[in-house]
Formats: sequence, structure tokens, C-alpha cells
Amino acid sequence: MSRVIRRCALVAATAIFLSMTPAYAGQAEVVSGIVSEASTLRPGEFVWQPDRAQEGEVEIVVSVPLQRAFVYRGGTLIGVTTVSTGRRGHETPVGTFSILQKRREHYSNLYNNAPMPFMQRLTWDGVALHAGQIPGRPASHGCVRLPLAFARLLFSATQMGGSVHITDVAPESPEIALAMVRGVGAYVGMGGPEEPMGGN
Repeated sequence: MSRVIRRCALVAATAIFLSMTPAYAGQAEVVSGIVSEASTLRPGEFVWQPDRAQEGEVEIVVSVPLQRAFVYRGGTLIGVTTVSTGRRGHETPVGTFSILQKRREHYSNLYNNAPMPFMQRLTWDGVALHAGQIPGRPASHGCVRLPLAFARLLFSATQMGGSVHITDVAPESPEIALAMVRGVGAYVGMGGPEEPMGGN
């Protein structure tokens, strides 16, 4: 299936899901007609509908090819956002990671004390979710940048140890995204993707 067809299927599935409840307009201001128009989110835009699921574990799926993140609570999609992952030479690692640390105010000790608001650490060598510029393409040093308002909302929704799945696949729908990463079996406990466990 071509990349264009996959993107169209993803947009259509997301639009159907989002039409069930009104969209949250954050600082990035989601286009008011995004659901009815079934258009793609522009860089910096997001949708947040936490009332769709009040309880359950929060899981995040980041698709590097789509430059999108999908947030689930108890297996129900509650948010979709644009992201910016690592640029060439600083690619964001793929795998399943645990949230190792959370800081509302954090500054990089690797890149000129750069601000990393609402930082959620995924590896001890510097990869994290945090607020940053979303230019519509991979542009970070390996982190997953989020729109500021979305980063704030997500920070409040997650817990230490929560799962963040980063994939180099463009899933056809948000439902497929979660099922796809749950079936991989790889898990990160202390700051780096591990190989799936094999039986002996």
C-alpha cells in the first residue's frame, strides 16, 4: 500500500474517531473544521479529548514517518498531535520505552542549555518527550518534540513507568498503531530498547 493511501486511511479513521466529541483547541489552535473536513493536522496542531476514557493506563505511540503521536488511555484514543522527531544523524530511536523521569522545567545538558518544558525522559542518554518547535519535519537531536499546550496536557496525564512506543512504520489507523506496537514484545525498563525475550 502506498504512503499516500496509508496517510489517507489514517486521516479518515482519525476524522471518524474525532467526530464523536468536540475537539480541544489548545495554544496551537486546532483548525475548527478539522473533523468535518477530514484534513490533516498542520504542524503544531493537535486534538485532545480526555473525557473519552477516564481510567486506565496511558500509552503513547509515536510514528516517525507520519510525524504524529497518538495517546491512549485504557486502550481508547484520547489525543492526536503533530510531533518533530530526530533529524538525519540524530534519529529518534525506535522501540518501547518507559517514562523514566518527569520535569516541568528542564534544560538540556547536551545542547547549550536548551529549554525542554514538560520533559518526560525515555533514555538516560538524552531522549525525551518535551515541548518544542514543530516545523513539520524531523528537526530535533533525537527527542520527540510536542506542541507546548499538548506537552502540558500530556505531562498531567502520564505516570512514571508509562509506555511510549516509537515506530518507524506509518500505521493505517490509530487502532492499528496501538495493536501493532503491543504485538512487538520489546520493552524498555531502564533507558534503552531491549530485544524481545526469546524462550529457551
